[in-house]
Amino acid sequence: MKHKITTAISTNNNFEYLKLAIKSVRQNCYYKDMPLIVHAENCNDGTDEWLEENGKKYDITYYIDHNDSPKGIGGGMDFCVSKTKTEFINIIHSDMWVAPNQDLELLKLYDDIDKEVRLIASSYRIQPRIFPSDPPMRPGCVFHDPETFGVYHHDFDSDSFDGWATEFSETNDIHTRKAGGAGFFCRVEDYKWIGGNDPLFAPASWEDMDLFSRMQRENYQFKMTTKSVVWHFSARGSHFRDEAKDDFTKKSTRQQDAERKNVEKWVRKWGRMPDYDEETFVIPIDNPNVPNRINWEWEDEGK
Repeated sequence: MKHKITTAISTNNNFEYLKLAIKSVRQNCYYKDMPLIVHAENCNDGTDEWLEENGKKYDITYYIDHNDSPKGIGGGMDFCVSKTKTEFINIIHSDMWVAPNQDLELLKLYDDIDKEVRLIASSYRIQPRIFPSDPPMRPGCVFHDPETFGVYHHDFDSDSFDGWATEFSETNDIHTRKAGGAGFFCRVEDYKWIGGNDPLFAPASWEDMDLFSRMQRENYQFKMTTKSVVWHFSARGSHFRDEAKDDFTKKSTRQQDAERKNVEKWVRKWGRMPDYDEETFVIPIDNPNVPNRINWEWEDEGK
């Protein structure tokens, strides 16, 4: 049968979590043999060597990318999309574990809509409560105490989480108008039409809100469903790195610097800080000087 979906992961020095993400795709996705693309950028933590040794075992199409101008998370997503040959792409982050049938439940959302509707579908995100102010649940996200399923790659209880996630999806049917910056699902042609992420925000932070703002201005539809679930290790690939890697309540200096710089870039581009709706989804700013589509040519070198 012809594949419908490709799962794509872009990573930078997140080796132990990447291995879990790949394992979960091959173990839990409904389409277990779907194409799997990994873009590894500027890794020096063993990722490159592991991919070279295990790529065939897990049937991974991988790209090892060392450069002086990092694409970052947004550019990495764009790169993966440029290599995708299926109708749909399932973008996940390297610090995620997908629950059983995560891919199928997102695909089902396209059954009852016209092909002309540009839909961005996302899984509900489950993650450890790392800040005292985190509520038990907010639109698109459920928080658990750290001891429930673990916090790090070495203490994560995947079996318990998969069991909980299956029951959660069976007993909840919530659809939220929102998209998950940490991973989403869409038709490849719809991603390409908007032009992907703005390289202004490379390597990371605020690129997702910019993308979703431009998509909303072009009448894209958004749906996040409890029928599809992922575990998110709370930004292990970005926020909690370097000196903060052992303190899951502290952002790394690198992440703080990136956020500060990209807030300034956002204001220069859009004219002001964004507002959010009742679902905590970014409200697009009506600025006629900001183009909705990014004008760049898609790289397509094949596999």
